[in-house]
Amino acid sequence: MTNRNETKEIRIGNRTIGGGHPILIQSMCNTKTDDIQATVAQILALERAGCDIIRVAVPDMEAAMALKEIKRAIHIPLVADIHFDYRLAIAAIECGADKIRINPGNIGARDRVKAVVDKAAEYGIPIRIGVNSGSLEKPLIGKYGRVTAEGLVESALDKVEMVERMGYDNLVLSIKSSDVLMCVQAHERIARKTRYPLHVGITEAGTVISGNIKSAVGLSLILGKGIGDTIRVSLTGDPVEEIKSAKLILRTLGLRRGGIEVVSCPTCGRTRIDLIGLANQVETMVQEYPLDLKVAVMGCVVNGPGEAREADFGIAGGIGEGILFRKGEVVKKVAEGELLEELRKELERSKSRRQ
Repeated sequence: MTNRNETKEIRIGNRTIGGGHPILIQSMCNTKTDDIQATVAQILALERAGCDIIRVAVPDMEAAMALKEIKRAIHIPLVADIHFDYRLAIAAIECGADKIRINPGNIGARDRVKAVVDKAAEYGIPIRIGVNSGSLEKPLIGKYGRVTAEGLVESALDKVEMVERMGYDNLVLSIKSSDVLMCVQAHERIARKTRYPLHVGITEAGTVISGNIKSAVGLSLILGKGIGDTIRVSLTGDPVEEIKSAKLILRTLGLRRGGIEVVSCPTCGRTRIDLIGLANQVETMVQEYPLDLKVAVMGCVVNGPGEAREADFGIAGGIGEGILFRKGEVVKKVAEGELLEELRKELERSKSRRQ
């Protein structure tokens, strides 16, 4: 893995990014922010899944005011996403946001941007300057003939310069596009021009299947060049799925350890159990365990243990029964309906040994 780019250290609530700190995983609530109960419930579920930083939309003053109660009920940094109305950004900061995300280009006149920057400075919180291909300014589209990586970078750096001239440099940057290769090119360019931490993601990536593929390709190309301090896998669906995918991308690239990796065979004519259903159940169950392990779910008791010999332990199904194995060696036979519970017991034993 390429060495990571050296970026400025920025504090967000109780977490730190940049400066060589681990890459953190972000997500965004899809609840209405002023529905405090639903928003808190979703954030707590995201925390359990491994989310490090959470962002919420602040489209109106009711949402801004809700941040006070939300902040008291959660344990990870809270980011307020603001568009157009600078007063919402100010209110969000006063109500406890640990960071705000704005595009200075749609906040309005310079004095309004300055009011937001001054408030962020007063409270000592960072501003994430976000630019994406869907909101690139018309002059830059005209300059380059279309939306381009060059235009995205120029837009972002123009806004950085604006805020720096206001005397503030507690900044995080994001430049996103739904075009994967354009997004990669933009990150390569901006990483050469700034030391601010970069939040990386493929915007409007799509549903769980298409979004995961586009995000995995794009994030891997960007992170593989040492670029990126926080990431989000943007999916149209349950935000918890974003966290699962982001963790797997980071682990696959060797950028994060910890958490159970589940491997499973693709099934074939020898499979005699509902392997797909079982693998999904296992993947959900292991989220509860903070263990650095590899667990296998295999469909064949004949070849399964050997094929998954690198797994710390696993289960394999047969006709009416299955086996529990460790490092490819059979531990015991169990009834088919008890495979999941036997695996849970093994996880509990591993958890107890490490406490």
